[in-house]
Amino acid sequence: MPNPSQLATRRREYAAGGLAEADLAATWPEQLGRWLDEAESAGVNELNAVVLATASADGQPSARTVLLKAYDERGIVIYTNYTSRKGREAEANPRASLVVPFYDLERQVVVVGRLERATREEAEAYFASRPRGAQISAWASEQSSVVASRAELERRHAEVAARFDGQEVPLPAFWGGLRLVPETIEFWQGRNDRLHDRLRFRRTDDDWVVERLSP
Repeated sequence: MPNPSQLATRRREYAAGGLAEADLAATWPEQLGRWLDEAESAGVNELNAVVLATASADGQPSARTVLLKAYDERGIVIYTNYTSRKGREAEANPRASLVVPFYDLERQVVVVGRLERATREEAEAYFASRPRGAQISAWASEQSSVVASRAELERRHAEVAARFDGQEVPLPAFWGGLRLVPETIEFWQGRNDRLHDRLRFRRTDDDWVVERLSP
């Protein structure tokens, strides 16, 4: 474990490859899918783990790692308890940013846009695919609220399990998807000498343009 004085000198060159305009897919969903496929082929751990940053109505930011569960031309979807901190902030201030880190491939994807709720039908389909224990946890946990102890959390889980014993666990009314609708989505590839490749899709009135950003 490096001590603080050593952190300033920790560095390595990024030499895994580059990202040229000619190599970029025609659309950002296609490019994201391409990089996710390459991450899977490379054995990247938790390849759909992303960092979602939101902010309160007065601008206080918060960030956390969540799991990307769906994406298409409409945006990128994660699931949560709507009464959680990110759920409340999405309602009060829908501006958000998301980072998909592919550290092993020296890449990241940076998305900026606005949050909206996914449809109830989408949430029901996803919730039905979750393990039963996770479904029960969605009911038992008042996400982001203070809980007295681990024992209290496990007691709630046991109570919910008993409540739905022998039946399907329904989707809670307070739980569902958040879709980040991109205004920009940047594909970042590390390069030698910190001359990284940064290609950004930016939404215009009726289409997308691709821009190269300085590293």
